[in-house]
Amino acid sequence: MSKLSLGTNRGSDSVELNMMPLIDMVFILLIFFLVTTTFVKESGVEVNRPIAASAQSKEETNIVIGVTKDGAVWIENQQIDIRSVRSRMERFKHESPEGNVVITADKDSLFGVAIEVLDQVRLAGIKNVVVAASKE
Repeated sequence: MSKLSLGTNRGSDSVELNMMPLIDMVFILLIFFLVTTTFVKESGVEVNRPIAASAQSKEETNIVIGVTKDGAVWIENQQIDIRSVRSRMERFKHESPEGNVVITADKDSLFGVAIEVLDQVRLAGIKNVVVAASKE
């Protein structure tokens, strides 16, 4: 009769474990997650959003424009002049045509500044624009 072998070699004391396939798989997963991740561009300023009973959560946000209570406009950690909002949004639309814009205005900010920012964003051709509010 023949003996059944389980793959062990009685003449060798060392066992070798090849880690290269595991390392390759980790790198492939890392690249996959980096490619599929969407990056959110924050405004760079903390604002006290107004409260709205009908506020809804929006998960897909690409850029946030902040308006402080003294009327300053912030995009990507930089305070900008309100006249340059349109050109920044045109560049943003060129980079991501389906991108979303969220305007976060402080509850004590000037209403006219927030509306002017909204107008400039829409004139740049961006259709997905929302104004942020906190839910009660």
